[in-house]
Amino acid sequence: MKQLKGLQAPEVSLLNEKGENVSLKDFKGKKNVILYFYPKDMTPGCTTEACDFAAAQDDFSDLDAVILGVSPDSAERHNKFIEKHGLPFSLLVDEDLQAAKAYDVWQLKKNFGKEYMGIVRSTFLINKEGIVEEEWRNVRVKDHVAAVAEVLRGEK
Repeated sequence: MKQLKGLQAPEVSLLNEKGENVSLKDFKGKKNVILYFYPKDMTPGCTTEACDFAAAQDDFSDLDAVILGVSPDSAERHNKFIEKHGLPFSLLVDEDLQAAKAYDVWQLKKNFGKEYMGIVRSTFLINKEGIVEEEWRNVRVKDHVAAVAEVLRGEK
């Protein structure tokens, strides 16, 4: 697994749930970006993580950060997820796994003795200069959003 901390963030340009193009370069010089990869809309862990980020939206906004969720789900599924849980941030469509592969989060996973390729839950904090300031891989959802906020506030 390649480490990205301290490196220029791989450029990502994907469509969001509204069909609008969202590129990391759009935020350069303006906002910190919390780019989080998750396996699938509407699943328990992914729902908890999205709702935790949603609850912290104002704190992150005050810290000049924008939250972007990324999964291989379709725009239609993202829209349902956003509407069901009132998510205040965009979810990006990565059906061809362009971003997942660029960030090395598309990996062999094991679950109940089965091996398969899938998204490894991961978060990347990208500063205003486009540098990966911190990365969290194999994220456990509990207390994760608080850990991201601590780093963004310079407490860790």
